Amino acid sequence: HICARFYVEAELEAGYEGPVLTQPDARTRFFFCLAGQLVVCTMCLLLMQSRRLWLFSAPLLPLLARLCSVPLPTLPVVNCFAMAFTGLEVLCYLVSNLGVPYDLAKSAYREAVQVTEMYGWLALGMSLWHSLVVPMLFMVFWLVLFSLHIYSYVTTRGQAVVRERLLLLLLTSLAECCGSPYSLLGLTFTVSYLALGVLTLGKFYLQGYQAFANDNVMHRGVTEGATLLLLAVQTGLMELQVLQRAFLLTIILFIVVASTLQSMLEIADPIVLALGASKNRSVWKHFRAISLCLFLFLFPLYMTYSICRFFTLDFWLLIIVSSSILTSLQVACTLFIYLLFLYEEVVERPLAALDDIIYIANGSCRALEFVVAVGVVGYGTAETLLGEWSWLGVFILAVHAYYNVWRRAQHGWRSFLRRREAVSRINAMPIATEPQLRALQDVCSICYQDMESAVLTPCGHYFHAGCLRKWLYLQETCPMCHQVLGGSTHSP
Repeated sequence: HICARFYVEAELEAGYEGPVLTQPDARTRFFFCLAGQLVVCTMCLLLMQSRRLWLFSAPLLPLLARLCSVPLPTLPVVNCFAMAFTGLEVLCYLVSNLGVPYDLAKSAYREAVQVTEMYGWLALGMSLWHSLVVPMLFMVFWLVLFSLHIYSYVTTRGQAVVRERLLLLLLTSLAECCGSPYSLLGLTFTVSYLALGVLTLGKFYLQGYQAFANDNVMHRGVTEGATLLLLAVQTGLMELQVLQRAFLLTIILFIVVASTLQSMLEIADPIVLALGASKNRSVWKHFRAISLCLFLFLFPLYMTYSICRFFTLDFWLLIIVSSSILTSLQVACTLFIYLLFLYEEVVERPLAALDDIIYIANGSCRALEFVVAVGVVGYGTAETLLGEWSWLGVFILAVHAYYNVWRRAQHGWRSFLRRREAVSRINAMPIATEPQLRALQDVCSICYQDMESAVLTPCGHYFHAGCLRKWLYLQETCPMCHQVLGGSTHSP
């Protein structure tokens, strides 16, 4: 009925009362609306599992009236009659099935009690969420609404959309389609599904059909949808005018796209590094890995350049674009480590300082991320104390400070302490002499390479110093006998 109402309003605005099939604009409006109505009717038939098309054909009455050259002032009356007819159908269905809702409610209550007793309330909520297909319904609702706005613009303007105005048309249509809580939720789920499709496509490009063997819950587009919803609520997006909303949506969508690229990098990083260290000689696999990394390196920089052209660069915008710059920096670090792995394979001997180089490269990226996170928290705190204060802003700031500042600081400090402890333990161990190595005539039990130099553990085992140090980053015991390796040493 919303589609029919838009069609009636467009016809009244156009003012053409001649035959609908003879005038090009009228014919275009008619067939566009007819196609939309048929799609909606088909979806209703599938959802209701019915073959009675006439039950859902009432919204087609304004189109039939227009085809029969009914006067334009009569079309709103016909549309109101169609809505009343649909309401009467629903009422008759409810009256004729008065006992069915009670039986369904009783059965649903019993199942809900059983699920709650066995799995808890969370499982019940997730079951209802998936059974009712809530995200899909919101997404379809928003896509229909967005398509109607585009259709209304194209038909009422009566002119072709040139390339320069296409971006403005999309942004204003997006802004008009998120002015209510329902439409904002629809946009959230649409963005979530789009992010899911992009991430799945990127993973499929890297791994082929193996990408669907194990899925990561955190990479299902939930992060991107939640980011858009939180930013929209925090900034009061629904309360703004259309042009202001379009302006703000540009910034929010930039952040969402940057988050999607970051999620794609989190998916690609272990795959690319594993490919570099696996001695795989497939040129096509290496090409796909390098090409995706180059895309993730160049596209965030292009996004940063584009948004800086349209907006004045201030501290807040610098914080926003810094996420894209950090993504490019992380990709450069991944490519650098990937090339180190390939170089180690070419020279066919392990690099002694490879672990230190990788740690310095990753540590530099993490340090820059930490500095940016501290800047965001500091600026947000100043805005909260000196500007507009809200509980939602404080909550989001607290979550950001905990996960992006405090947790990162803890992780970095623990990693530094583990490395320092491992180095001190290695330095406390004696270095094996050449006669000991000749008498041993064995390989390192960690890397299975010949030992030209080695350290001797307190329990009497020989290892490469670099290999044992990597082991001690994760374990405090000997790789052979699992005895705790302390600071004291002794010779066997």
